[in-house]
Amino acid sequence: MRAAATAITGVRGRVAVIAAPGKIELREVEFREPVAGEVRVRIEGCGLCASTVPVWEGKPWFEYPLEPGAPGHEAWGYVDALGENVRELRIGDRVAMLSSHGFAAYDFAADSQVVQLPRELNGKPMPAEALGCAVNIFRRSAIRAGQTVAIIGIGFLGTLLTQLAVNAGARVFAVSRRHSSLKLADRFGASLAVETSRARETVKLLTQYRGCDCVIEAAGTQASLDLATELTSERGRLVIAGYHQDGPRTVDMQTWNWRGLDVINAHERDPRVYIEGMRGAIAAMQSGVLDPLPLYTHTFALDELARAFQTIAESPEGFVKALITL
Repeated sequence: MRAAATAITGVRGRVAVIAAPGKIELREVEFREPVAGEVRVRIEGCGLCASTVPVWEGKPWFEYPLEPGAPGHEAWGYVDALGENVRELRIGDRVAMLSSHGFAAYDFAADSQVVQLPRELNGKPMPAEALGCAVNIFRRSAIRAGQTVAIIGIGFLGTLLTQLAVNAGARVFAVSRRHSSLKLADRFGASLAVETSRARETVKLLTQYRGCDCVIEAAGTQASLDLATELTSERGRLVIAGYHQDGPRTVDMQTWNWRGLDVINAHERDPRVYIEGMRGAIAAMQSGVLDPLPLYTHTFALDELARAFQTIAESPEGFVKALITL
């Protein structure tokens, strides 16, 4: 057992602050020492999550300015300092973590919410929180070999879920409005990659109007939720993986009732489940089941964070995932 102290104190570095809708300030600040049971991590990079676009756009339910470094929650880097009673980690360990201020030179996390990264993944971007979300959603979906699965929304999350479902032996129908996303789904083994406007009739015909055993809604819109309802078979599973944050939704309760659907909200909030998913994602990368590297299509420096948000908001053809590197 060792009770470790910080190796470096009073470090300074830059941090991004969303000061107002569409406005980002870069500040030079001093980062404190970690408290007991906590580590300080020198950030190598942080994924940019599509769920954070509304805070950049200035939706009315947000307050400004945000805390420095927020809402960066897909960070990875190197342990830079240890608080007291941290026993499993060492200074210099490359890690991913659960944190929420990752658009900065340094961030902090409880030692129980940090995952060590294996050496064979050195040099590879590791937004493990996002990767872990895909693994946890896949687990909740209970997909088995031989099942027919539709995934609506082939962005970063949807493409990862396509890989996992194909590996499980499912027949996967990938649905997206973007041709570049459909090409990716086809590359990763989807049995069908179909444009959203054609999905309803195409999937019905291919399933003899039975529908799919499991439908994963991964777009986070009213339209995608409606389509998911239509494509799910009797006694099928409708899995909500999209992040719905712009107000109430309406659902076709008559169809949900009549078909006896199992509706699963696959979002997790327990940090222990998040960490389990992150470890599962790392193992899946090591075994070759998950290959996220082709999905990191855009990279930005911290001082380009505003441009990164604008890019993800526009989601042009070819865009999948943006990373902020430091």
